[in-house]
Amino acid sequence: MDARLEKAINAFKNGEPVCLFDSEKREGETDLLFPGEHANPETMRQLRQDCGGLLFLAIGDEVGDLFGLPYLQDLHTTNEATSTYPVLTHLITDDLRYDSRSAFTLSLNHRDTYTGITDHDRALTTRRFTELTSTCLNDEVKTEQAIAHLGKEFRTPGHIPVCREAKGGLSVRQGHTELAVGLARLSGMTPVVIGAEMLEPDGDFALSVDDARAWAEQRNIPFLEGADLMSALGLEA
Repeated sequence: MDARLEKAINAFKNGEPVCLFDSEKREGETDLLFPGEHANPETMRQLRQDCGGLLFLAIGDEVGDLFGLPYLQDLHTTNEATSTYPVLTHLITDDLRYDSRSAFTLSLNHRDTYTGITDHDRALTTRRFTELTSTCLNDEVKTEQAIAHLGKEFRTPGHIPVCREAKGGLSVRQGHTELAVGLARLSGMTPVVIGAEMLEPDGDFALSVDDARAWAEQRNIPFLEGADLMSALGLEA
């Protein structure tokens, strides 16, 4: 295994962050990622203070199936939805410059949170969702029962936006959602990853890949590119 990839996997297994750049062909962004099961208030604080972009939860497609989580894009384009709320026909997602569809599904808050936005609250939502996912997957819980467990602990809308991996994963889509989940799988972790995009401190653009790599090196945080994961999985970038 490539030394850089091995370092990243070992760090991720230990709950430490990894920087992951997608590709100049896609968003051209670097995300800072943590395994969901290791989420704590310090994790959220680092994502919030060091990144500047949207804090999101990437989940594997099997997790989406387990809990019956729909893509928001599908919810917003049903005949019933557009007839009831005509504004949705005007807001349709059909002009993404880097992809054909959005990965967003429902947003969540744990029911024990207050507003849901504090570092403590977002850590609780992330960690408990990951723990529930792991339990349900390991115990082979059926979807109907898994949904009941989810609803007992969580509500929507919430302050943790969730992005669902495309069916087929990195073989069909090389977005940050699939890359983050791919890293979790290579690390033997639950396919639930918390992360945020790294933005320029003073500007309107994503942090350049060179600046993101330098930032990671200064802090001894492993830095990967999407092509590294694709190669490790035997896929072409």
